[in-house]
Amino acid sequence: MAVKHSLATILFLSSVIHLAIRVDSAGYTPAPTTKMMFNPIDKCWRARANWAVDRKALADCAVGFGKDAIGGKNGRIYVVTSNSDDPVNPKPGTLRYGVIQTEPLWIMFSKSMVITLGNELMVSSYKTIDGRGAKVEIAFGPCITVQHVSHVIIHGLSIHDCKPGKAAPVRLSPTHVGKRTGSDGDSISIFDSSHVWVDHCFFARGPDGLVDVVHASTAVTISNNYFTQHDKATLTADAGPLNCVVGKPC
Repeated sequence: MAVKHSLATILFLSSVIHLAIRVDSAGYTPAPTTKMMFNPIDKCWRARANWAVDRKALADCAVGFGKDAIGGKNGRIYVVTSNSDDPVNPKPGTLRYGVIQTEPLWIMFSKSMVITLGNELMVSSYKTIDGRGAKVEIAFGPCITVQHVSHVIIHGLSIHDCKPGKAAPVRLSPTHVGKRTGSDGDSISIFDSSHVWVDHCFFARGPDGLVDVVHASTAVTISNNYFTQHDKATLTADAGPLNCVVGKPC
């Protein structure tokens, strides 16, 4: 009898280093510390006095299955200056405008902000969303979808109170608008994607899972995140059949 197995390559790291990190519902801001940091990720970039200038060094700090995710390391810096959102015609300076570009981008924020998205945010390949140094919330609307892409880093965001997405047009790239059928309301949905790293984010409340890793997604690391006020924090499933046979090695 053939047996189909679901497999998702994912690594969870749980660490609470009160002097080294601050993750709460308002966002994530690195705090000064003089202590030795035993978390390998924090030790990698927080030990650098110039981390705020050399932000892209973060891309060398992932561990686990997603350790090769480079995000927008090889691209230019893109700064989000506005919390507005238009799912079909996003304006320059908005988060959506940055994540749909075809070129690699390292995305950061000019100030603290709450972004309520008009529909799910479709993140393209080779993007880093870096919330360090600001309190960035994505809340009260549809949230983040990572689908059919690779090399995405999401760091230092507060993602909470997400809502299901609408069946409506959503811009997927500068030249293409796709008809989306609606999303479940996950904080982050990782679907058929690879080399993804989600680190130092806050997740709370929502109608579905907080972070889902499904449909053949592989090489994913989820580390140093805070999950609260939810009974379905994560789902990892359906990475495709292995077609194993009972009694025989796969």
